[in-house]
Order: sequence, then structure tokens, then C-alpha cells
Amino acid sequence: MIAAPPTGFAGPVKRSITIAGHETSISLEPLFWQALGDAAAARGLPLSALVAQIDALRVMEAEAANLASALRTWLLAEAMARGAA
Repeated sequence: MIAAPPTGFAGPVKRSITIAGHETSISLEPLFWQALGDAAAARGLPLSALVAQIDALRVMEAEAANLASALRTWLLAEAMARGAA
């Protein structure tokens, strides 16, 4: 039997973040914002710095995904690497 996430199935929340000196808006579900904040804290980074690092990796790819997709993908890959997914 499966269960809903503890916080429920919440829709995306838009936030503005400054990356490389320019402000951008990103829409992610609250669960992803929390996971991103946790990942940044674990690395001793501000959230914007972690997002900037992921963005830099994203733009190096030939067919770069949009930033929100890149963040979700990175978070899932990190969770899978830790055995948490």
C-alpha cells in the first residue's frame, strides 16, 4: 500500500533567486524546496549558491533542461545515490 507524502500533494510555489547576478523565478513543489534547502544546508551553502552550481552543470549539457527540471532531477539523483529513493 502506498501513502501520500506527509505534507500532501501540494502544487508548485514560485520563488525568486539571484543566479550570477540576475534574478530568476523558479517554480517547485514545497517538498522540492525543502529538499533543496536541506541539501544546501548540508553543504554549508546558501540556497542560491547551490542553485547556481546546479544551473552551471545544467547549461554545460548539449540539450539543457529547464532549471526547475534540472533541480528536481539533481535532487532525485542525490537521493538515489544515498539510497533514500
